[in-house]
Amino acid sequence: MAIDDILMDDETIFRNIRVFNPDYVPDEFLYRESQMDALVLCLRPALKGGKPTNAVVVGSCATGKTTAIKKIFEKVGEYSEGILCVYVNCQLHTTRFNIFSQIYRKIFGIHPPETGIPFSRIYNAIMKYLRDNDQALVVALDDVNYLFHSKNANKIFYDILRAHEEFEGVRTGLFAIISDIEFRYLLDKNVNSVFIPQEIIFDPYTRDEMRSILLERVKVGFYPDVISDEVLDEITDKTMSIGDLRVGIDLLGLVGNIAEANASKIITEEHLESAIRNANSISLKSTISNLSGNERVLFNIILEATEEDRVAGNLYELLNGIKPLSYASFDRLLNKLEFLRLIDIRFTGKGMMGNSRVIILRFDSDAIEKCM
Repeated sequence: MAIDDILMDDETIFRNIRVFNPDYVPDEFLYRESQMDALVLCLRPALKGGKPTNAVVVGSCATGKTTAIKKIFEKVGEYSEGILCVYVNCQLHTTRFNIFSQIYRKIFGIHPPETGIPFSRIYNAIMKYLRDNDQALVVALDDVNYLFHSKNANKIFYDILRAHEEFEGVRTGLFAIISDIEFRYLLDKNVNSVFIPQEIIFDPYTRDEMRSILLERVKVGFYPDVISDEVLDEITDKTMSIGDLRVGIDLLGLVGNIAEANASKIITEEHLESAIRNANSISLKSTISNLSGNERVLFNIILEATEEDRVAGNLYELLNGIKPLSYASFDRLLNKLEFLRLIDIRFTGKGMMGNSRVIILRFDSDAIEKCM
C-alpha cells in the first residue's frame, strides 16, 4: 500500500490497538488472584483505622507485580478515601527528594519546586495533610533495589515508616517491589524494627498461562478470526524462549501493524516472520527517536566512549564538558536510559563507597548508529 492509503484507509484489524501498549492495564488480570488477595489483606487494617501491613513483592520481570499493584491502588482510590496510595518507579526516582515529590504531587496535584524549598517543608506538608485528613499512606517502591544501590533506601524507609513518631496518628506503610530476585536488601536495625514485611511471591508464568494471557489480549485487541491458533502458538513459544511476557504483547501489536500495512485481513506466518526480524530495530528506533535533548546527548557520549571510559564518573565529566549539569541530573538521565532498556548499569563494588558503576550498551553500536 502507498503511504497515503495507509494513513487514510479506515479499515483496520484492530478492535482496540491500545491493548498492546506497554502501560495498558487489562480488565481481566489472570493467574494472580492469590497475590492480589494478599495485597488487599495488607491494606485492610488501614481501611479500619489501623496501620497498613508492609510487604515485599518478589518476582522476576514481567510476572505481573506492577500491574497487580496498580490495579489494587486504582480500586482503593475508587472505593475509599481513607487510604492514599502512591506508586513510585525507583528506576526513575532514586533520591529522597524525588520520591517525596511524587507523594506531594499525588496529594496536592503539583510538583514542589526543585530549588529554594527545604525538604523538611515538603515532608511536613505531606504528614500534616495525612494527619488532618485521617488518611493512611501506602507507598509502592517499584524496583526498590535501586534505592539500595544509591544508598538512599534506609533514610527513605525511615522517613515513611517512622513518621508517626513526629506526627501523632499518622499511619504509613510500604510495598517494596523487587524484580531482581537474587537481590538481598539490608536495612538498618532502626528501620528493620518497623518494616517487618509480609513476602508476596509472583512466580513466572507457565506456557499455558502465557498463552491464555496473550489470547485474552487477542480477543480484546483484534477483531474475530484475525489471528490463527498456529500463529498465536508460535508467538507464545517465542515469548517463553525469552521468558518475558512483554515480548509476546509487543509482537502481537507489531505483527498486526505489518498485516494491516499489507492490506491483509488476517495475520499470516509471513507477517510473524517479518515482525520477529524487525522487532528489535523498530523498538530501538522508536526509543531513540523519543529521547529528550539531554538524554540524547548523554546517549551519544556513551556510544562514542570506549568500554574503559564507560564508567559513571568518566561519563559525567564528558557530559559536563558539553552541557554542564549537576550530578543528580546526570544520575537521573542515566537511570532513564536504563529504564528505556538502552543500557545496563552494573555496580562494580569499587570506588570510595563501593558504588562505582560501569555502563553497558544493550545493543550493538553499529545497529544503534543505523537507527540514529
